[in-house]
Amino acid sequence: MSIKIEALKSKKLIGQVFLERGLIDGEELKTALNLQAESREKLGKMLVDLGYVSERDCLAIVSEHLDIEALSPADYPKVPVLENVFTLRFMKQCKFVPVALENNVLTLAMTDPQDNSTLDSIRQATRYEVKALLGAESEIMDTLEKLYGSASSTLGRIIEGIDEGNIENLPDEIEDIEQLKDLASEAPVIRLVNLLISKAIEQRASDIHIEPFEKDLKVRYRIDGILHDVESPPKKLKAALISRVKIMSKLNIAERRLPQDGRIKLKVLGKDIDLRVSTLPTLYGESVVLRILDKSNTNLYDIRRLGFPEDSLRTFESLIRRPHGIFLVTGPTGSGKTTTLYSALSAINQPDKKIITIEDPIEYQIDGVNQIHVNPQIDLTFATGLRHIVRQDPDVIMVGEIRDLETAEIAIRAALTGHLVFSTLHTNDAPSAISRLVDMGAADYLIASSLLGVLAQRLIRVICPSCKTEVHPVPEMLEEIGFRHGNSRNGSDRFFEGQGCERCSNTGFIGRIGIYELMTINDDIRKLMVGKADSGQIRKKALENNMRTLRDDGWLKVRQGVSSIAEVLRVTQDS
Repeated sequence: MSIKIEALKSKKLIGQVFLERGLIDGEELKTALNLQAESREKLGKMLVDLGYVSERDCLAIVSEHLDIEALSPADYPKVPVLENVFTLRFMKQCKFVPVALENNVLTLAMTDPQDNSTLDSIRQATRYEVKALLGAESEIMDTLEKLYGSASSTLGRIIEGIDEGNIENLPDEIEDIEQLKDLASEAPVIRLVNLLISKAIEQRASDIHIEPFEKDLKVRYRIDGILHDVESPPKKLKAALISRVKIMSKLNIAERRLPQDGRIKLKVLGKDIDLRVSTLPTLYGESVVLRILDKSNTNLYDIRRLGFPEDSLRTFESLIRRPHGIFLVTGPTGSGKTTTLYSALSAINQPDKKIITIEDPIEYQIDGVNQIHVNPQIDLTFATGLRHIVRQDPDVIMVGEIRDLETAEIAIRAALTGHLVFSTLHTNDAPSAISRLVDMGAADYLIASSLLGVLAQRLIRVICPSCKTEVHPVPEMLEEIGFRHGNSRNGSDRFFEGQGCERCSNTGFIGRIGIYELMTINDDIRKLMVGKADSGQIRKKALENNMRTLRDDGWLKVRQGVSSIAEVLRVTQDS
């Protein structure tokens, strides 16, 4: 009887918290308590079921009330923590899911962390110490279905198809090449590699990383620029898995001491997919990265989908339609430089223009464009290829990357003799591209005569529209990045973040878009270039030129690269 009285007191206490927070009124609490007495459900769940409070608000209140940590959607595991220990039915009935196992401590997400009978059963079954945290019922059930139910991956079933005895007896390194070929040609290994590729494409991954370490073999997908761990095969399958990828990409499986590059063409989920394969010898074996190129995505090179603001887009379109000169795109690896240049080529690709590219490698094929693949083994480098391209009477030339003085000089010479030249450089911002060319040894007066503009870019993740929620960051955080309240036109600043949902795999982001720093070359900047000014002076002059437009319009129209956003905002405020 005393237990029931304590339980009622607890209900009243937590109900009072909901009342004090203004989440429910007295009538709603009374209704929930009456229904709860009949159903024997927890009060919080009853309030959620009745639609009086959200599950996330209820979780926060119960967590505070019980003084037990609550898990966020991102805290749930992406792969099973324990397998073949509990039945799915038992976990669903008791409403728990294992989320971590460290130092003999099993951490659980539970709807009722005070369910001692369930906790005792788990301790007896696993012999682990058990730590119970609070989890939302819907998130627990979704995770159970994803990891242990019909929605779980088939990776385990594929691995079961490989003779377990053979896996256990496999050495970490197999020297017999014929044995490697036989192992890589087994049907389960083929299905395993195909599964890893198809899952990556389903999850919108841009890269697949297969990385051997001392104790395990990791598989990670890069999605929207961020690496995510996924369910990985046993370390004993390392040799078979990597050999299968090398056979598919026509690489030498006997060579494991040197890096190799290859390519795979596949049709996956109805899409034509190109995979660029790179292998690299590491301490515990070869690390393999597969870059996924979706050839069926024709909208990828629509210039209006790149994320340019309207004013920058007009300037960009005018530059790429000039009859001659050099236009450079800069940024780190993976910042979308090639996509931008392909979009520019697609925009100007007309029957009256001859376009030739030299690339390393050719990422996508464009109809109507002559594309050349660099091959250093036969001395077909950027410089030698470019030297012969100009004899083909092209209107537009694209050089995959300016890496040395010879390539830079030929590109400048081509621009000065009536060709429009596109290329890329690895610099952090637009003004640094000029300093980089000068450091290579190119003459400053030739650069000044031929350069039309420089575009520096980065890719940033886009907030998922399905779970986009308005937030109110603290002023200190905004001031740290140079943003002060009242910068917007109507005086009200709004900020958003993604809460995480099924569509975005609980990351809060889906897709990426470019941010750009576009610097056009005018007479003022040319004078600085010939006068051997450094990149800081060139940047200052470019900003001064753009500030005239900003003052006229009263708003920041120039979008800067990641390294200079705060600087531009501060300059705008001081002006």
